[in-house]
Amino acid sequence: MLIQRLLAAIVLIPLVIICLFFLPLHGFLIAMAVICALSAWEWAQFLHIKSVKSKLLFAIGFTCFVAAIYFLSISSMYIETIFKTILLLSIVWWLVALVLVATYPNSLRFWQNNIAKVLFACCTLIPFVFGMITLRGVYYYADTFHGAFLLLYVLVLVWATDSGAYFAGRAFGKHKLAPSVSPGKTIEGFIGGVALALVVSVIVYVSGYFTISFSNMMISSIFAILVSVLGDLTESMFKREANIKDSGHLIPGHGGILDRIDSLTAAIPVFAAVSLYIL
Repeated sequence: MLIQRLLAAIVLIPLVIICLFFLPLHGFLIAMAVICALSAWEWAQFLHIKSVKSKLLFAIGFTCFVAAIYFLSISSMYIETIFKTILLLSIVWWLVALVLVATYPNSLRFWQNNIAKVLFACCTLIPFVFGMITLRGVYYYADTFHGAFLLLYVLVLVWATDSGAYFAGRAFGKHKLAPSVSPGKTIEGFIGGVALALVVSVIVYVSGYFTISFSNMMISSIFAILVSVLGDLTESMFKREANIKDSGHLIPGHGGILDRIDSLTAAIPVFAAVSLYIL
């Protein structure tokens, strides 16, 4: 499994770098549309949609819905307000998700229906897409790569949290973090992941690339780190309810797209909301 993860990372990391630094803004938007469509395709399993045709219709319909919101936003004089509202509402959603995860399986009676699951798809994927676009566009016309580095920073934070949790959990893990949702995750792994991500955050701050205060950077980063774990647990909860192990098989050793971006769907919009609109 570890070898598969390393091989997949060797392929995925260059693709991420290309998308962040070599695609023009419209190319980045197309890449986000593709990720949104693939994520919606996999989300259809949570709705217990089995047929390929139905999953395809759901994926296309959902992606068109997200695209419509985006184009209506950029053609409106209230574009910044719309983006800001979507990102701030994502914080509300992840607070709700925290309650659902903490009270699972008792919380099932409130959301074990397709209407709730489609709403959860909107609350998870739409802010993620808008958060990616927002961060990529920060100071875009003054410094084309500033937003790319900002996004890369959040990605590295999440990867550090995930990797630190994996190795610390294997070495020291004894106490379960959320046994009803994800029995493999431990409190020791959680602490190790958070600790490694905080070290990364301090190193990046000391590098001096981002001209923001230490307190703002650390607060935004801590929120992103903590909520990334919640994003992972929330997808695990959805998979457990749908009785599936992986959201897909697109990425060897990693499962599907949702398995790779579950932490990011939480970290990206929350980091954007906190760093750009709260602090």
